[in-house]
Amino acid sequence: MPSRNRSSLYAFGLATAASTLANAGPCDIYARGGTPCVAAHSTTRALLDAYAGPLYSVRRSTDGRVQDIYPRSPGGVADGDAQDRFCAGAVCTVATVHDQSGHGNDAVRAVGGPDYMKGEDTGDADWEAGAMGAPVTLGKGQRAYGLFVPPGTGYRVAAGNGTARGDDPEGIYAVVDGTHYNDRCCFDYGNAETSLTDTGNGHMEALFFGNTGGPPGSGPWIMAEMENGLFLTQHVNERPPGLEMRHRFVTATLRGKPHHWAIRGGDATASSGSLRTIYEGARPPANKDGAYDPMSKEGAVVLGIGGDNSHTSQGTFYEGAMTAGYPPADVEDEVQADIARQRYTPAGRNSGPAVQVGARVSFRATTPCCTTRYVARDPGSDDVRIDFATDEGQRRRARWVVREGLGSADCYSFESDERPGSFVRHSGNGLVVNANDGSKLFAEDATFCIQAGVNGQGATIRSWSQAARYWRHYDTRVHISYPGGKYSFDSKKSFNDDASFVITAAV
Repeated sequence: MPSRNRSSLYAFGLATAASTLANAGPCDIYARGGTPCVAAHSTTRALLDAYAGPLYSVRRSTDGRVQDIYPRSPGGVADGDAQDRFCAGAVCTVATVHDQSGHGNDAVRAVGGPDYMKGEDTGDADWEAGAMGAPVTLGKGQRAYGLFVPPGTGYRVAAGNGTARGDDPEGIYAVVDGTHYNDRCCFDYGNAETSLTDTGNGHMEALFFGNTGGPPGSGPWIMAEMENGLFLTQHVNERPPGLEMRHRFVTATLRGKPHHWAIRGGDATASSGSLRTIYEGARPPANKDGAYDPMSKEGAVVLGIGGDNSHTSQGTFYEGAMTAGYPPADVEDEVQADIARQRYTPAGRNSGPAVQVGARVSFRATTPCCTTRYVARDPGSDDVRIDFATDEGQRRRARWVVREGLGSADCYSFESDERPGSFVRHSGNGLVVNANDGSKLFAEDATFCIQAGVNGQGATIRSWSQAARYWRHYDTRVHISYPGGKYSFDSKKSFNDDASFVITAAV
C-alpha cells in the first residue's frame, strides 16, 4: 500500500470526520459527546442515523384505525405521503409520538384527574393534535408534518425511563414554529411531574416557547419552565429586550446541572454561529413557594402542556430530545448544524379545490337532505348556519369574499359580502360572523385551510388554529367539528357528508 504523508492523512481524517458528522443525527451527536438521548421525539424525521422504527402514529376518524408513520429510509425524513394516503377521505389525529431513543418514552395524549397514573380518563383529557396542521418539507423537498398543538391539546410520558431525577444533569433541545404561539401557559417540552399536579418549585425543567408574561406585542421567547415560573434569566418573569425569537423555525436548547443552567436559541435554518446564549449561570433563588437549587426533577415528559396539564397555550413542535448528562455548547452547535442541513421549509396547507383571493363565493352543502342550502349568516344573529338561497336577502348572507388568511397567508379568510370588514370565525366551536378587531386571536380564529372533500365532493374546510376541527353543519348550525369528539355536533354519523361543501360562484 502506498505511504501517505502526514498532511494527506490529516486531510483524509478531516474528510472522514466531516462525512461522519454529515450522516449523524442529533442523538448520534449527543452520544458521541458523552450525553446520550434518553427521549427523542419527532414527527418529521429520524433523529439517529440508523433509526428505521416508527416516528409517530395517526388515528383515522372513519374506522378508528391507527397507522404508524416511518422514515422513508433509515435516518431519513418522515413518509408524509404514507400519511396522506392513509388519511384520504378522513380526519386524522396524532395518536402517539414514538420515542426513538430505545427507552420506550412514547408520548400519548394526556388525560386528567387523580387517576392519571392509572391511565384512566376522568373527563379532563386533552385532545389529540390534527395530523394535517403543520406541513413542511425537509431535505430535497420531501413532505412531512409537524405536531400542531392548539389549546386543549397535549402529550405526556407518565413516568419517564432513564430521564433525569432530582438534581441529575440533563440537556434538552427542540425545534418549533416561531410564528405559532400565544400568551398562555404552557407550550413545553421536557422534564415534568409524574402527576398532573404542581408539586413545587424545581420539579420541572422544560423548554417553553411563547410570549406570556411580557408587555403586549412582545416576544415570543424561549424560556425555561422550572415550575411556578418561566425564566429567561435568573429571575422569574424578567424579559430583557432583544431576546425575542422571531424566526420561522426556531431551535431552542436548555441544559441543567447542580447549581447551574443555560438556555440558548436561534434560527433553525442557519448553521454557522446561529445559537446565541440567552442565559448561563446560577439557578434562580428560592422564594415563598420553595427552592430551585437543588432541583427536584421527577422525570416525566411533557409535550405541548405544562406539568400540571396547563393546556391553554399553542405551538408547533417538529423535533426534540432529552439527554442523560449535561451536553457542552459545542455539542449543541453540532446538533444545530445537523438541523440546518435538513432545510426545514414551510409547505402548502391547502390540498383541495383552488380558490382565488378576491373572488366572491358561496358554499353549498352536500348532505343529501340539504343540497339546496348554503353556508350563510343567520338573519337574526351573528351565527353561521346553512340556509336556502331563494330570495335576495338569503343570497346576500350566503356570499363571501375570499381573502388571504388573516392568521396565516397560506390559508384563507372569508369576509362577509353583506358586512364588509366582518369575517367568518370560530367562537366556542361555532362559526360566527364578527367584525375584525385586529387581534392575533381573531386573525387565527378567522383563518381556514381547504382540502378535498372527505366524502369525495367539493371541499372540506379546516380550522387553521384548531387543526383537528372542520366546518360541519349540524341541526342547520355550522360548527368546527372533530368526528368522535365530546360534543353533540362531533357525532360521526354523516360527518363526511356534513363536512363537505361545493364551492361555487356567489349565489
